[in-house]
Amino acid sequence: MSGIFIKALRFAAEKHTLQRRKGNDKIPYINHPIKVVYILNVTANEPDPELLAAAILHDVLEDTCTTEHEMRAEFGDKITNIVLEVTDDMTMSYDDRKRHQIKRAPTLSDDAKKIKIADKIANIRDILDLPLSWSNRRKRQYFEWSDKVIAGCRGVNPILENIFDDIIKEAMKVVPDN
Repeated sequence: MSGIFIKALRFAAEKHTLQRRKGNDKIPYINHPIKVVYILNVTANEPDPELLAAAILHDVLEDTCTTEHEMRAEFGDKITNIVLEVTDDMTMSYDDRKRHQIKRAPTLSDDAKKIKIADKIANIRDILDLPLSWSNRRKRQYFEWSDKVIAGCRGVNPILENIFDDIIKEAMKVVPDN
């Protein structure tokens, strides 16, 4: 296992220590980036330690008090730049952030696209599998929006894209359109 990945895993675990995922089970937040790394590495055969480090860190800037400067000092430019690409601008409204993700997706680097696809796969699986208080309408909106984001991320890993296609089909069948 790569030193840079282990360093990133430790860093992410410390930064997300007190956070919990949305849902009634209050699962530790760190489980989510671990799932994203698992999807990339084990399922989609992506071995690059810097990609996997960026994947484990993908929510740190957005969801913790970590600064870009701190991340750059710890992990350098390549990993930090990938994380920045997948980080939402939290000063924007929710709707603007969602529109921005769709618009920006085709311009992302290949590594950022891979993380984005794996992240959406993990999120959709959680929505389907975990007890959430979301209405079917909200779930369906998330699925439809995710499909639009991933449309701009295609062409980087056929395995990831096929997994996404399968999970989005399942999600659309399971959650009615109403």
